[in-house]
Amino acid sequence: MSSLPLPSHIHYELLLQLLERQTLPALTHNSPLHEQVQQIVINLRKALAQQKQLESSCTQAHLPIEYRWSLNASSTTNGLVTGPLPQNDVLNGNTSGL
Repeated sequence: MSSLPLPSHIHYELLLQLLERQTLPALTHNSPLHEQVQQIVINLRKALAQQKQLESSCTQAHLPIEYRWSLNASSTTNGLVTGPLPQNDVLNGNTSGL
């Protein structure tokens, strides 16, 4: 039986930390934008909780789970990156293709 690909929990955690530690403090408290970001945080927490419920159902159904770090399935094995990481041209200073 093949495994079910799911995003790694770290994807949710990274987004939540960014929004809570940097985005929210940069906004005026009780402003409409602050409320929008709060709703995003709530929705991300719900999405993570729903994924955990799905994982529990998969475990009960004896369906293996493969946590994914990217969309590139060929570079992962059991959720671990086995090949070289893709290069980010912008981070490397190459903006000629932009």
